[in-house]
Amino acid sequence: MRRSFYEFLMTLRNADSVEPEAEFANNAFHDSSFPKHEESYQKISDYLELNAGYLPSMTIFDEAFQKYQEIDRK
Repeated sequence: MRRSFYEFLMTLRNADSVEPEAEFANNAFHDSSFPKHEESYQKISDYLELNAGYLPSMTIFDEAFQKYQEIDRK
């Protein structure tokens, strides 16, 4: 079974890191409305554009989603 993007993102969490992807993961963890079961780039992207003031750049999401897709193919 394929894991959701959120499940992948949680593997990037690191409270001590200042890396953009780790900060994104940390903030998504505290976002109770994050679409936790979603796998669709478009649906997650739409959510983030409207609701994620904690994400300074959508490029961070794009790069994380690319890693998600690469890992899922292995």
